[in-house]
Amino acid sequence: MWKRGVQSLPSTVGVGVMRKLGARAKRCLVAGGAGFIGSNLVRVLLARGMQVDCVDDLSTGRQGNIADLKQDPSFRFIKLDVSNAEACARLLRRNYGEVYHLACPTGVPNIEILGEEMLLASSSGTYNLLAIARRSGARFLFTSTAEAYGDPQVFPQAESYPGNVDPVGPRSAYEEAKRFGEALTCFYGRKHGVDVRIVRIFNTYGPRMSPDDQRVIPQMIASLINGEPASIYGDGSQTRTFLHVNDLVAGLLTVMKRGCNGEVYNIGGSKQITITALFEAVKEATGLKGSAAYQRHFISDHRGRWPDTSKIEALGWRQKVSLDEGLREIYAEFLTELELRRAVEESLVASLARGGSRRQPARA
Repeated sequence: MWKRGVQSLPSTVGVGVMRKLGARAKRCLVAGGAGFIGSNLVRVLLARGMQVDCVDDLSTGRQGNIADLKQDPSFRFIKLDVSNAEACARLLRRNYGEVYHLACPTGVPNIEILGEEMLLASSSGTYNLLAIARRSGARFLFTSTAEAYGDPQVFPQAESYPGNVDPVGPRSAYEEAKRFGEALTCFYGRKHGVDVRIVRIFNTYGPRMSPDDQRVIPQMIASLINGEPASIYGDGSQTRTFLHVNDLVAGLLTVMKRGCNGEVYNIGGSKQITITALFEAVKEATGLKGSAAYQRHFISDHRGRWPDTSKIEALGWRQKVSLDEGLREIYAEFLTELELRRAVEESLVASLARGGSRRQPARA
């Protein structure tokens, strides 16, 4: 399947051919640009004066994340699936200075639903986007994940740690997809002289997450807003670190600008917190009351995550947004979005009711 996905790509030419330095240096391609992280990255690039081509198949990305950008002449949205070679061929006619590959469904709850899409986006999709970067002579950044470490036995996890993974386990569609994407990125870069770098992203949260997102922070906040118990899977003692998306985007830009060709960089929060303690932090930051519902995990879970970020810190990057500050921000955004949804629903119900009353048959 993977070979069939890439065979129809037109043959590429050597690095440096087709460069038009003025336009190329200022144009970026962001694959997955309508997603939570991608849409935040797109905004920063536009604010820095870049021209941005945003591609997304909207399987998990949201039009609402980029709707206000479509009036910007420097922004161009193209709906396409990066694993489709024929669809990506149209991008070979463009010239880019930077290519960011964020196009992959994320979140453990999506593994059973979108596992095939994860595998294809990180294999065929990575190949197709690398070919585009090669054609333009662009720098290429592949966003991987902390899941590449599997269920780690070493804390914190440095980039040199090979991980503790199960290549055919229940989480393998996401873990192995990203590990393959890393291998392909490095091999292709070495073989074809493409300037590549990889970022392993740890748990991230912040603006433009959906209240329907089932990742832990949005799920907790949305449940509490709706007066429902927040689900905690397992006994809540598993640990994670959390990073605000503004800090992640700053890290991606740092790696793209200052990172070394062929290198891997962790980006994540610095402090471990148990999921039970996170729930208490959410309640304290938001002022919401509520309880947790402890449940058996729907998929095998990993006991902990903790990135060693010394490598990216050597490039000048630092985490800046505190967990409390970030939680208050996303809570305010969720309130606004959920209130807007309710207003739309109430308006629709009222409109239907008025229409129904006008259609009532006359009484004898």
